[in-house]
Amino acid sequence: MRMLLNSPGTVVADALRGMAAAHPELDVDVERRVVVRRDARDGGRVGLVSGGGSGHEPLHAGFVGYGMLSAACPGEVFTSPVPDQVLRAAASVDSGQGVLFVVKNYTGDVLNFEMAAELAEEDGLRVERVLVDDDVAVTDSLYTAGRRGTGATLFVEKIAGAAAEEGAPLERVADLARRVNAASRSFGVALGACTTPAKGSPTFDLPDGELELGVGIHGEPGRERRAMMTAAEIAEVAVGAVLEELAQVGP
Repeated sequence: MRMLLNSPGTVVADALRGMAAAHPELDVDVERRVVVRRDARDGGRVGLVSGGGSGHEPLHAGFVGYGMLSAACPGEVFTSPVPDQVLRAAASVDSGQGVLFVVKNYTGDVLNFEMAAELAEEDGLRVERVLVDDDVAVTDSLYTAGRRGTGATLFVEKIAGAAAEEGAPLERVADLARRVNAASRSFGVALGACTTPAKGSPTFDLPDGELELGVGIHGEPGRERRAMMTAAEIAEVAVGAVLEELAQVGP
């Protein structure tokens, strides 16, 4: 696959330099991989921090701003940010009201944000963590224990971010985030594989005339492969899976 980039080894740093040039309202630390609102500490608000592997833009750095994230930690492509990044972000946005970590349910993200939370608490910061696990395609995989965290992350960040902007306390912001996640379900479908810059070729093989039902955001296996289906048939499978999961939760 042909790509518009300078070098696979510098793709994340180059993207962050571009973000810094385009958005002077953000503090972008290219070397230490943290993006922070310049006004993150103003007004005594709860800070919201999220992050994950690059390659899913605009998640997460693209949603740092008013009424959303206070800071984001971009990892390498499809790779979790390290605890030092997350800790640095938390310290940068803490105004004394606490910090909420929004974490997608992938093993690397969960472990690294958990470690960062422990380090932050040792430094005297109040931290709450909310785990996003909306993907109903698989319950467990090589990458998760439980459902994967995908599209619901954006809704969690938006609604929790709005509450924080209005001055809600940490416990209220965290509770809202958990309620949004509990009400969210998703199901992915792939017609082709993604190509990461370093690999330069598709991450898995999907023959012509087939699709993958329930594929993960990094190309992880879903529920099954089938011969190509119509849009209506795909919608029936995906919506059916979501409704089945929601029915177990109840009103």
